[in-house]
Amino acid sequence: MTDLNARLVEIVRADPGLMHVLTTVRGLGLNDWRVFSGAVYQSVWNAVTGRPAGYGRKDYDLGYFDPDTSWDAEDAVIRRVAAAFDEPFRSDVEVRNQARVHLWFMDRFGEPYEPLTGTDEALTRFVAPAFAVGVRLEADDRISVAAPFGLEDVFSMTLRPNPNRPLAKGWDRVVASARARWPEIQVIAPASRG
Repeated sequence: MTDLNARLVEIVRADPGLMHVLTTVRGLGLNDWRVFSGAVYQSVWNAVTGRPAGYGRKDYDLGYFDPDTSWDAEDAVIRRVAAAFDEPFRSDVEVRNQARVHLWFMDRFGEPYEPLTGTDEALTRFVAPAFAVGVRLEADDRISVAAPFGLEDVFSMTLRPNPNRPLAKGWDRVVASARARWPEIQVIAPASRG
């Protein structure tokens, strides 16, 4: 385990809300699940800047992978997850079947999205490497980490565009939202892609 990986695990374990979500979801037996994005990188940013756990967090993104891409199947999981939590977590845990993302991504974000083969693959398509970090509480209480771009950007609070995809249409909005809560972030301007 790298030093940054060990530090991330320490930060996750010290965040009571995030640990509650991880512990509860582990008991649900979802396939190929991870809690990722803001629930993870924002915990790191709070630890790095000395802010309290949970500061600035809008929700807990929970991805899982089920080859059944019907809305009914995903809705059943969303309801099952919601039933496992009391408020405020019931409203704050946002569940998405990663096998279905390609069905709605274009309509919601105006960008094409090829089907995924697993939850961790979704991380490779996030708008910034700093956001592409996911965690799961394993059966043995170990926290496994998926970070296809590494952890350097998240710990240095650096936002740069994902080099493996076109610049997200909402890039400026994403940066402004993050900067409003964590003004310490560094933004690497997107390179001209033409």
